[in-house]
Amino acid sequence: MYAEAVRWLEAQRRAGRERGARRLRAAWARLGGALPRTRFVHVVGTNGKGSVAAYLEQGFLAAGVRAGAFTSPHLVDPRERVRVDGAPASREALIEFAARARALDLDDPPAFFEWMLAFALERFAVERVAWAALEAGVGGASDATSFVREQVALTVLTNVGEDHLASFGSLEALARDKAEAVRPGTPVVSAARGRALDVLREVARARSAPLHVYDPEDPLFALPAPPALAGAFQRENAALAGAALRLLGFGEAVVRAALANARLPGRLDRRRFRGRPVLLDGAHNPPAARALAAELPRRYRLVFGAHPHKRVGPMLELLAARAGGTVLTWPLPGSQGGYAYEPDPLAALALAAESAREDEPVVVTGSLYLVGRLLGSGFLE
Repeated sequence: MYAEAVRWLEAQRRAGRERGARRLRAAWARLGGALPRTRFVHVVGTNGKGSVAAYLEQGFLAAGVRAGAFTSPHLVDPRERVRVDGAPASREALIEFAARARALDLDDPPAFFEWMLAFALERFAVERVAWAALEAGVGGASDATSFVREQVALTVLTNVGEDHLASFGSLEALARDKAEAVRPGTPVVSAARGRALDVLREVARARSAPLHVYDPEDPLFALPAPPALAGAFQRENAALAGAALRLLGFGEAVVRAALANARLPGRLDRRRFRGRPVLLDGAHNPPAARALAAELPRRYRLVFGAHPHKRVGPMLELLAARAGGTVLTWPLPGSQGGYAYEPDPLAALALAAESAREDEPVVVTGSLYLVGRLLGSGFLE
């Protein structure tokens, strides 16, 4: 029954329809539930959203309040997206929700992301969640998470990169869409730079929303302890989460616990495969690939798979430059650039591991979906 519920939910595709909260709003009215009384920290941006949400979730837990989190994508099980007090939603709850959603037989049904958000809101209401980290999918104005914007207590706009640029036409248009998450009078914390920051300042000023821009010298962004999540880039993500918690009135003990206890599988995630070290990371756009490259050893073997609509060329060029060998795999549809290609991710990992030198770890990256498939295979330690 559970597998059938998941198959039905995952089969609900947007299929070119507009983004936004319209379909979710219509479905919610038919579901008949009341919105939770949860106060949300809305986490928007290109990179770092999952990390910031992980820190915030641990902060809420440390504060002793009923804590929730809605994040995406999942790695192995869709219930990872909906957590209460650190635990994923139950299988029984998802089965029951999917049955009710399916029975609505809507003419213009929500897509998978929207259904999972509706499921999260139901769980938060039932479990009386007080505070939750709410991770946006793509943008601000064009994201289903705008459905609960009236309950947002603070917005974190991590940064604005080139992901989804094709959908918006320009970086400025993309930044403006993400900045639409800003609510009137509601604090905003951001590490945006350049033209994206100019747009954010303009929107925040027009809406009288206090804007706090990342500055490592500002006590608001101080790190009382090293972040638990690996990577130099995590200092910025941790600082944004710490600033958000402080602005919301949580104390330094909560900030320290948030930084110390955050966990995020699939990001600089060190595992072993057949006795060989493997590093898995979900970097899926050029800025994330650059951040990953700064953390890699001098030599490694690369397994790379990214969705074709991503900027594959720049990522692959950067990451393959120091690799002793590169194997392309799913979700890429085929080989390019003369690299070896193996469509099955586990077989691609085996191929890279067998050809690697003793001092070369295998790096798997390009897509969180690829990372999730390997983590779910049961063959990594």
